[in-house]
Amino acid sequence: MNPAISLSLLALPRHIALMAGLAIFSAIIVRAMVTAGVPDHPAARKAHSHVTPKSGGVGIVAAFMLGVLLLHRYGQVSRIAEGYFLGVIGAAFLMAGVSFLDDLLDLSFVIKLSGQFAAGIAAIAAGLWMPTLALPYYGVLNLGWAGIPLTLLFLLFVTNAMNFIDGLNGLAAGVTLITCLFLAGIAGRYGGFFIYTASLLLAGGVLGFLPFNFPRARIFMGDVGSQFCGFMLALFGVAATRFEGAPLSFLLVPLLLSGVLYDVSFTLIRRLLAGENIARAHNGHLYQVVRRAGMDARMVAMLHWGFTVLGGVCALVFLSLPPAWKPPLLLLPLAVQIGWTIYVFRRARVANIGAW
Repeated sequence: MNPAISLSLLALPRHIALMAGLAIFSAIIVRAMVTAGVPDHPAARKAHSHVTPKSGGVGIVAAFMLGVLLLHRYGQVSRIAEGYFLGVIGAAFLMAGVSFLDDLLDLSFVIKLSGQFAAGIAAIAAGLWMPTLALPYYGVLNLGWAGIPLTLLFLLFVTNAMNFIDGLNGLAAGVTLITCLFLAGIAGRYGGFFIYTASLLLAGGVLGFLPFNFPRARIFMGDVGSQFCGFMLALFGVAATRFEGAPLSFLLVPLLLSGVLYDVSFTLIRRLLAGENIARAHNGHLYQVVRRAGMDARMVAMLHWGFTVLGGVCALVFLSLPPAWKPPLLLLPLAVQIGWTIYVFRRARVANIGAW
C-alpha cells in the first residue's frame, strides 16, 4: 500500500473526530445566530414568506477557521507551508468579512465583487494558482502567467455561483457538504492531504449548520456562508491541480458542482441574450423556476444533492480512466443537466410561468 494512503488511514479517526467537534462548535454558534442573526425579510424573488434570520454561515466560517488553526498548530499529516497557510487564512478572512458586511449592509455588486477580487488576489499571492493543466490527448498545458487571471476568474465564478444557488432550504449547504466529502476521499487517495483535511473541516462547519436550515429553515446561510463556501470550494479546486497522479484534476470541483455551475451559466447566458441586467436580483434560475412551477422545495434541494453525488461518482471514475475515455465521461453530467432543463421548461409552460 502507498505509505501516504496508509498514513491517511491512521489519521482518519482523528480527522473524523475533529470534524464532529467542529460540527458541534458550528451548531452552537448557529444556534446563537438564530437569536442574534440579521433578519431576512420576504420579497417577491425569495422563497420564504416569514422573516427569518440569516448569517448562519458565521458558524461555518468560525468552525473552519478554528479547524485550520488547529491543523496548522498540531497537524502532522496535513500541515502546509507557512506561505500557503497565511494565504488560506488571509483569503478566507477577507471573503468572510466582506460577505458578512454584505449581509449587514446589502453592499452593491461592485463593492461585493471588489472584496471577492481582493480575497482571490490574496490566495494567488500565496501561490495558490494554476500554472499548468493536464489535458487528455494533449498532455500538460503550460499556462504561464495566464494561469493567474484564469485562476481568479474561476474563484470569482464559483464563489458567485454558490451565492446565486443559495435560494432554497438546504440546497447550498447540502451541495457543499457532499462536495467536501467527495473531495476529502479523492484527496486522501491521491496524496492531497491538506485538501483532504480542509474539506473535512469545511464539512464539519456545514454539518453543524444544516439541521438548522433543512428541512425547515430556522436560519439562512446568508452571503457570509454561501460566498465563503463557494470561495473555499473553488480554492480547493485550484489546489487539486497539484495532486500527484490525477490528470486534469482541475475538473474535480466543476464535476462535483456541475448542477450549480450549469444552472448559473445557463441563466446568465439566457439573461444576456434577453438583454437583462445581470447584476439585478431575479428569480429566473432553473431551481427557482421549477419551485415556482409547483415542485416541493425539499425535492428541488435533494435533486441538486443528487446532481452532486453524480458529479462525485463521475470524478472518481474520471481519475481512473485512460486519457482517451475521459472526455466522453464529461458528457454524462451535461446530459443530465440538459434533461433537467427540458423538464423545468415543460413544467414552467404547464404552470404558465414566463421564465423564458
